[in-house]
Amino acid sequence: MINKIKEFMNGVQFEMNKVSWPTWEELRGSTMVVLGLSLMLSVFLFIVDFFLSRIVNVML
Repeated sequence: MINKIKEFMNGVQFEMNKVSWPTWEELRGSTMVVLGLSLMLSVFLFIVDFFLSRIVNVML
């Protein structure tokens, strides 16, 4: 059992060395893109929800 855990940890270490990690600038840029798109989507959904609720209230 201990040998299997050691083998697993060695495999994890080997695979983690293959990973290409982003630089801080790339990470910051990607984060800003995600936050900006999330903000735009939330504003869009708010506007659509607002108008659809108004339409439903007028119909009822």
